[in-house]
Amino acid sequence: MLSVVIPVYNEGAVLEKTASVIRGVLSDAAIGCELIFVDDGSKDATWEKITALSASGGIRGLHFSRNFGKEGAIFAGLKNAAGDCAVCIDCDLQHPPELIPEMYRLWQGGAEVVEAVKRSRGREGLLHKLFARSFYKMMKSSSGISLDGASDFKLMDRKVINALNELPERITFFRALSSWVGFTVERVEFDVQPRAAGKSKFSMKSLFKFALNNITSFTNVPIHLITWVGVIFFVMALVLGVQTLVKYFCGQAAEGFSTVILLILITGACILLGVGVIGYYLSKIYEEIKQRPRYIISRTAGGKGSDNGN
Repeated sequence: MLSVVIPVYNEGAVLEKTASVIRGVLSDAAIGCELIFVDDGSKDATWEKITALSASGGIRGLHFSRNFGKEGAIFAGLKNAAGDCAVCIDCDLQHPPELIPEMYRLWQGGAEVVEAVKRSRGREGLLHKLFARSFYKMMKSSSGISLDGASDFKLMDRKVINALNELPERITFFRALSSWVGFTVERVEFDVQPRAAGKSKFSMKSLFKFALNNITSFTNVPIHLITWVGVIFFVMALVLGVQTLVKYFCGQAAEGFSTVILLILITGACILLGVGVIGYYLSKIYEEIKQRPRYIISRTAGGKGSDNGN
């Protein structure tokens, strides 16, 4: 059986259509399935519609006590998946459900992870595309994991699901972790479709926060950058120190009081930046050691859900 994990947040306008389209595609392909909608604390009628859909059978719902974020919703769905494999897909139908049968056949052929890779990014703005490209390049250079065209649209074998569920960290990055765990990978390409309804929940501010959170959660490159900045300023200080001594012994007055002030300001700014980066990493460590759950399930529909995300 295939488990279809669908994170949702204020998707009441499209939820019924999504369920109908996915079930129709999988029924035509003769693939047995269950749909797991994970409501990430929606404020519209999303949960009421999930509850109504679950009455028809083959659909389960999990409702968070508040908004914990898409990462928590994905991992909650995977933890509650009962299938031999599971696919994660967005509710807005920008990930084409018609691709799932092909991904399922590749899994039957031996692939343990089937990644759907974006051939085009749809109607995203230029700034959004540049931001995404820069983020993925930074992740690749720092962690060695290529995320070019990556998405959360993936089908995974039960072994992969179990490996992900056993990871202890509270701050997760599903796209990277699903590659980090390894296993046999196949890729299929798709074009991002227009949203069936509503608008994206990601603003530029939330995307920047998402990128910063995942860079610091998955790599220690910012810490190393501080070290290199320190090395550069040490070399500059050494050169200036030698220059000052040479002028002193040559009987020349050391000029450049304004230069000294400028260097102090630059050095102070770099120190404060470094302290800020270290402080951000310390805050991540603090979040981890508190051992709070990734999410809290307050209600279920169509069957009992597992415990909270401990």
